[in-house]
Amino acid sequence: MRRILLALLATLPASFASAQEQASDTIAPEPATPVGASHAADSAISASLKAKESGKPVSAKNWMVAAANPLAVRAGADVLAEGGTAADAMVAVQTVLGLVEPQSSGLGGGAFLVWYDAKSGEVITLDGRETAPLQATPKLFLDDGGEPLKFFDAVVGGRSVGTPGTPMLMEEAHRRWGQANWAALFDDAIALAEDGFQVSPRMAASIAGDAERLSRYGNARDYFLPGGKPLSEGTVLKNAAYADTLRALAAAGAKAFYEGPIAADIVRTVREAEGNPGVLSLEDFETYEIKARPPVCVTYRAHDVCGMGPPSSGGLTVGQILKLVEPSDLAGLGSKSAEAWRLIGDASRLAFADRERYMADDDFVPVPVKGLVDEAYMAVRARLLETDKALETVEAGMPAFDHALNSYPRRADGEAVELPSTSHISIIDSYGNALSMTTTIENGFGSRLMVRGFLLNNELTDFSFRTHRDGVPVANRVEPGKRPRSSMAPTIVLKDGKPDFVVGSPGGSQIIGYVAQVIISRLDWGMDAQQAVSAAHLVNRSGPFDLEAGTDAEQLKTPLEALGYEVKIGDINSGLHAIAVTPDGLQGGADPRREGIALGE
Repeated sequence: MRRILLALLATLPASFASAQEQASDTIAPEPATPVGASHAADSAISASLKAKESGKPVSAKNWMVAAANPLAVRAGADVLAEGGTAADAMVAVQTVLGLVEPQSSGLGGGAFLVWYDAKSGEVITLDGRETAPLQATPKLFLDDGGEPLKFFDAVVGGRSVGTPGTPMLMEEAHRRWGQANWAALFDDAIALAEDGFQVSPRMAASIAGDAERLSRYGNARDYFLPGGKPLSEGTVLKNAAYADTLRALAAAGAKAFYEGPIAADIVRTVREAEGNPGVLSLEDFETYEIKARPPVCVTYRAHDVCGMGPPSSGGLTVGQILKLVEPSDLAGLGSKSAEAWRLIGDASRLAFADRERYMADDDFVPVPVKGLVDEAYMAVRARLLETDKALETVEAGMPAFDHALNSYPRRADGEAVELPSTSHISIIDSYGNALSMTTTIENGFGSRLMVRGFLLNNELTDFSFRTHRDGVPVANRVEPGKRPRSSMAPTIVLKDGKPDFVVGSPGGSQIIGYVAQVIISRLDWGMDAQQAVSAAHLVNRSGPFDLEAGTDAEQLKTPLEALGYEVKIGDINSGLHAIAVTPDGLQGGADPRREGIALGE
């Protein structure tokens, strides 16, 4: 952590870092100071980094932003400090993240956004998920013999690319809730792209770990592997092409992305990807739209936990886990109890069984959204936990459907791989609005195709590669125009109708476990925002119990095995960013496993 801290401090102007810190061998020549930077802001970032290192939350009275890179957080903080809304700040944060954390999110990807509106008291969710090309067929991820492709054979190249949603989502959020000048929100990202920023430890490690796949296509190879070698930590990196793309968006809005040369370049790159072309077309860009969808909310410990509904499985599966453990005394058992984790683990297994069977894009497949979190259905499922051992078998239940159906539909379990990447942004502004947005290009570096300074997603591999099993259809199968199921779980927890906790995480299908755990950590175990996001992870996705290596979670290996679980110990790749509302003000936490911070005033 100390080395990462020093390297992150190196991204800030020289006026900030101490002589000892500047002497670190991780520090390269300074990039230019981004627009809006100040010594006071840099000092606040220093304090936030050190608070995270010491395990303490960041406090503020008026506003707060938490995200995955200090430069992105500073861009959002500048907007909030000048009276912007959480929607305004999100645009600034996202555009910088797309530059300094390109392996995780960007203009070529998609996102889900949960918004609490202070004026109306409403929770609104926006779906900026990518869509399958209109020319896609059920055989998209099958080989000539009708068998599923290997994951990376499907990912790398044009086949996996869906129509991006992030640029239009940024514009729609700003249209609904922004008040700052749209074009000015791009200033920090443009300045950093033109003047340069220092490659962070995480970005450098990600590039080195993916060098072979990044080398397959020219634009990504030239940018991330100059001279054939991965960019090293501390290198000053510029991206003039990205700056030009941002200028086009700043001047003309999302129209500049979905019409004209940018869209044409994306389509050409996808369709001409050597060895693995895709079928994206200009028609996919012309017909893409952001969808406002009803939030999925459940009550838990006298709070309302609200998240994203289909095509995300996040809100429903997190909600099911919480409802299944609610009858149990988790507070009395404590966070280090094997019995507490048996309850959470088996609740997760039951929820994931329902997820695999029923959850998909409900514009295409009837999803029993209300039935899956119905109090009576949850009570029946919760009774399965009334045992003293791990459940021997776990199967999907039979929730009531919200739709008029002639008979109960037969569904087969799908087959989709979600590997951890992604990023998360949490913001509360001075007006009381709250934003939770999880944003992604799916796998690290997405499809490895780069266009005009940004990477394209591989989101289509979130579909089940198999469309049927024994003639029974899979809900999350590929269909033209459909949005692949996601595990992203941006969440706003309300108390008495007002925000109490704003949280989300990257991490593939483990996102669901991370978010459920952090909510339990706060509401049952009384942890502050930083303690909750720092706590050791234990995640069960209806398979082995994954315990975080190098943490006190390892002490539960033997007790959980005695309860009947298969246990695996390994690295955990969460990136939780949380803001809690307390009687004394706002309290922020940033995951110590990544480079992010919380910053407020």
